[in-house]
Amino acid sequence: MQIRQLIPFFDKSVAGWVNEARLLRWLTLLWLFMGLVILFSASYPVADIKYGDGLYFLKRQLIGAAIGLVAFNFLVHSPLRSVLNIAHWGVLVLLGLIFMTLIPGVGVEIEGARRWLSVMGILIQPSELIKPFLILQSARVFGQWHRIRWNARLFWLIVFALMLAGILRQPNLSTTALCGMALWLVALAAGLPYFQLIGTALLGILVAVTSISLNPYQLVRVISFRNPWIDPAKSGYQLVQSLLAVGSGGTWGAGFGLSQQKLFYLPIQDTDFIFAIFAEEFGFVGGVLLLFLLVVYATIALVVALKAWNPVNRLIAIGAMIFLVGQSMLHIGVSTGVLPTTGLPLPFISYGSNSIIASLMIAGLLIRVARENADTQVVTLPGRATSRQL
Repeated sequence: MQIRQLIPFFDKSVAGWVNEARLLRWLTLLWLFMGLVILFSASYPVADIKYGDGLYFLKRQLIGAAIGLVAFNFLVHSPLRSVLNIAHWGVLVLLGLIFMTLIPGVGVEIEGARRWLSVMGILIQPSELIKPFLILQSARVFGQWHRIRWNARLFWLIVFALMLAGILRQPNLSTTALCGMALWLVALAAGLPYFQLIGTALLGILVAVTSISLNPYQLVRVISFRNPWIDPAKSGYQLVQSLLAVGSGGTWGAGFGLSQQKLFYLPIQDTDFIFAIFAEEFGFVGGVLLLFLLVVYATIALVVALKAWNPVNRLIAIGAMIFLVGQSMLHIGVSTGVLPTTGLPLPFISYGSNSIIASLMIAGLLIRVARENADTQVVTLPGRATSRQL
């Protein structure tokens, strides 16, 4: 790999890629550019008042995007076999970091949640960074489920359970649910027995119900989303302001930069509810165009998954689609009141260096699967049926 290949705009090898890989690359870069523009508008007032610099959040997002693009291009040009060989170390190291966030004095607490570690003043969120490694390792385990020993199966099931327990303990119910659903769907796509999947799903529902019962703020969120107008000044305030932003956008929107809700009415408007600001400024038409982008992205990802002859590669593509498109749909559902209020960021758009780095890595894995699909050659062996080789 040449150094210039790590910089997207100087990578001349793109012209020789298969169509799916090139389309996914350009859609990813378009999504990223849109996200930076939307974040600039959504975060400027708060950054100006809080830090005296309206570009404060955008500058840090650009740094995260630059790091993420290097990781993106590294994965695009790295054989999946090599990446899979180190995926387990990534999961185990980040699992350890997740539990380190729970240690008082070590984990950084923000708004009642201890999800971050401070390294030389830089906040690291292990629960975000573990996502690409979780895709790789779950695809590796479930894709070879019938070939690996029972003790290896048990070991990784315990690791996955510990990861979910650690994230839930931070507390971060939304990310726990997302990672749990992703693991379950990858296992479903791998063809694991239905009785095991049903049992796991019931256990997950039981854990979620228990968590909501033991944490009053989670219960309030579930109740308030059903009718936020019952208590619009307290428990329903955030969702009410989000709905006002989405509704006031109308057909064409208020115009770029002209959102009123971002002027200290809608809390956390640059992360958890950034879609509401986008909908207010770009209206129904803008929302439909964003949904169209997600549909196109998901369709190409499914095509890539269906073309993958290697089951592990297929599961990587499915996992990537879940974390990029599925998470986006969950975020939009929260902003529009379809789902209970959670803290899931909108990939490539919400503020957060850890999120944007993880999202770019996941997109790089998806594109790498598409490239390896194209590299597959069909050869005929004398006296035997056609076989495929990389």
